[in-house]
Amino acid sequence: MGALHDTRHDVGWPGEARYAIGCAVLLLGTSLLIDAGAHGPTLLRTTGWIALATILLVVLLPARVSAGPGRLTIRELWVTRTVRTDRLTAVDWPVGSARRLVLTDADGVRAEVDLRVLIANPALWLRLEADVLLARERGTLVRGTAGLARLSLHIDRETTRSVAKVSGLG
Repeated sequence: MGALHDTRHDVGWPGEARYAIGCAVLLLGTSLLIDAGAHGPTLLRTTGWIALATILLVVLLPARVSAGPGRLTIRELWVTRTVRTDRLTAVDWPVGSARRLVLTDADGVRAEVDLRVLIANPALWLRLEADVLLARERGTLVRGTAGLARLSLHIDRETTRSVAKVSGLG
C-alpha cells in the first residue's frame, strides 16, 4: 500500500491524450464528411482516412510516465519500459538534445523520458532525483553525474520561471 501511494504520475498526460484523440477524430470526421460530399465514400478512401487518422494518433499520443520507489515506467503505445532508478548505471542528457533524458539501469534496460514531462511534474522529478542520488551512493551510477547536475539546474530554472509566470512576477 505504501509503494502505491509513493507512485508519481505525469499529471498532464490525460489532457495530452485527449488532445491526440480529438485531433485524430477531427481529422477522420472532417475527411469523411468532405469525401462524402465531394465524391461519395468508397471503401478504399474510407480505409485510407482511417489509416491516416490512426497514424496521427500514434504520432501525437505521448508516452505515459510514472515513477515509484526504485523505478521509472514509460508506457508507449506498444512498448512499456521500466528502468530500475535505484540501480542506474548511466544517465545521459546529450548536450545537443535538450529534449530527452536517457536512463540505463544495471540490467541493461534503457529508456528515454521527455524533459518536458519532468519539468511539468516536479513530484515526478523529485522522485527520480532521489533514486538517482541513491544509485550514486550505492556506486552503480558510473556515467552521467555531470549531466545530472546540469539537468537539475535546468529543471530548477524552468520551475522558477513557471512559478514566476503563474504568480505574475515575470
